[in-house]
Amino acid sequence: MTVRVRFAPSPTGALHLGGALTAVANRRFADEHGGVLVLRIDDTDAARHDSQAEAGILADLEWLGVGWDEGPFRQSERGELYRAAAARLLASGAAYEEDGAVRFREERRPTLVRPDGTATYHLASVVDDLNLGVTHVIRGKDLLPATELHRALARALGAEPPEYLHHGLLLGPDGQKLSKRHGASSVADLREEGLPAEAVRAYLGELDLPRGDVRLDRTRLARLAVEAIGGLPDEDLCARADAPLRLAAALRGARTLVEARAVAGSILAQPALPELDERGRLTLERFRELRAGLGDELDADAARGLIRELKAVGGDLRALRLALTGAASGPELWAVLVALPRDEALRRAGAAAGLGRRDP
Repeated sequence: MTVRVRFAPSPTGALHLGGALTAVANRRFADEHGGVLVLRIDDTDAARHDSQAEAGILADLEWLGVGWDEGPFRQSERGELYRAAAARLLASGAAYEEDGAVRFREERRPTLVRPDGTATYHLASVVDDLNLGVTHVIRGKDLLPATELHRALARALGAEPPEYLHHGLLLGPDGQKLSKRHGASSVADLREEGLPAEAVRAYLGELDLPRGDVRLDRTRLARLAVEAIGGLPDEDLCARADAPLRLAAALRGARTLVEARAVAGSILAQPALPELDERGRLTLERFRELRAGLGDELDADAARGLIRELKAVGGDLRALRLALTGAASGPELWAVLVALPRDEALRRAGAAAGLGRRDP
């Protein structure tokens, strides 16, 4: 038997982090069992359907690296299947009509087909799981109360229901339902904050299939973001930060991609002229002498060596940083030297020291 699982988001808004947890869990389960992940869009609720949400959900899954093997199938396009299933249930006596709706003869008497002829979540979900050959339904425990109904519906349709696995929910740090008040509740929120996809995927993967509810751990996410940025190839990191390749070393200490872009901007932008004392001006003059004797671009060893020589003569490295970046703090100074071509470094140092464009 081939394992077949499904991820079935509702296009009513952005992909929630809890939904992303379910998607990652399904992808992992399929991969571990040599199975198939089916993507289904549960869009039977026309009143809450957001026309832009489906595209956003697909983009978020692709950003996370959660691929699917079949689909997307849309419930809005599968009405004939649901009507046929409802007719079978009516014919067998497992369902009955009331006030234009079709209801299941079960203790709760849930509605299967609305008076307007559209299937409800319960009927559509069960019919699709059977039609698509789903063997395991992996979803949040908030849907646990519907499980017995879904099993009963499957058997009433003459089929054996899939196996149901329910995982704990992802909550806010305060233990309440995750929402905007917690700062981030969707994949898009974290992407806008500059967290790399690798970090978000790794965090959700670490949670696996939690037995109980778990609280979103922003500290762990932040740590994974730093690790992910540190592990990116230079070309990839600079592409995500919209920065030239020579800035790669300066971006390594960034905690987010937003911060990496800010660091790149601070290095590439023309800095304001700092106010320097005599020691600062002498440091910049010596820097210009040393830098002029080196190649147009520095590697890390040469840049570190230049800084060591400035330290050896009591140079004011803070003044040098201010002259080159306009900021008193930032990336390692050697990484700034690697990022700036010789002529640009000389020009900035000369301007800060009041030397204009004169050669050292």
